[in-house]
Amino acid sequence: MSILAENTEQVLTESRTMRAATVERTDVLTKVKALALLPDGVHATTELVAGFYEVDAETIKKLVQRNRDELTENGMRVVRGPELRAFKESTEGQDVPLSERINALTLFTRRTVLNVGQLLTGSEVAHRVREYLLNVEESASTAARSEAVDRAEFAALQMRVLAAAGGIVDAKWLELKARHVAARALGEEPEVAPEDRPLYVPDFLRGKGLKKADVLSVQSWFGRRAAALYEAEHGERPGMRTEDTERGSVRETVAWTYAALPVFEETWNRYYAAQFPQAPTQLSIAGGAA
Repeated sequence: MSILAENTEQVLTESRTMRAATVERTDVLTKVKALALLPDGVHATTELVAGFYEVDAETIKKLVQRNRDELTENGMRVVRGPELRAFKESTEGQDVPLSERINALTLFTRRTVLNVGQLLTGSEVAHRVREYLLNVEESASTAARSEAVDRAEFAALQMRVLAAAGGIVDAKWLELKARHVAARALGEEPEVAPEDRPLYVPDFLRGKGLKKADVLSVQSWFGRRAAALYEAEHGERPGMRTEDTERGSVRETVAWTYAALPVFEETWNRYYAAQFPQAPTQLSIAGGAA
């Protein structure tokens, strides 16, 4: 083994954080060699773990003593008393080499067996397990970096389009859209005030219980009436934005946000509540039913 490979493996043998990040990859075990388990198909004994890693049982017992908390956290447990008796009865006649005199039995899950391989030195099998884990982690990191670059490049293109739309579409909507694009580029959730979240006429109508056919029939006039009420109350028309249609063309539409929800409710109550009395749902600015 090269010095570089040894230093790389120390990332696992010396860093509990790194071990925690890779301990779910139990599929690595079967890539190295077959893992013998008890008849329940879930657990292994100290002797079975020692056989897998081609070391003696005492080596595994000493490793358990030094790392008991971590191994227990990852699924290792010790059965005693009635639980041990029940375990012995469940494996009776199934060729499980358990002495009648033992008063405690340590059981390892696949995850714990992998955890042993992360920690165990002096075992060629454990070395191969760590190699697989590090290769998997490196592949995942490379894929994540590639995805981040693609996301950033796409966001930069979107930002140029948004910059070109300045003065053409509603400034509030433009700012909100830019916040979303920037957050996605950073792999984060956008921070948006509840009242600034986009509000769409079809979603509002579906929230009122309207079926698809009724939504298609109502949404256009609903939007026009809501815009007229908004202008009457605020002395100006609501902001606009452009959007792509399903047919590939571009249209201009109102950039509604949840701040206009009272206008939507007034429009509904004035023009549609009597027509659709079975839909009493009322939304709140927080986004749920009030």
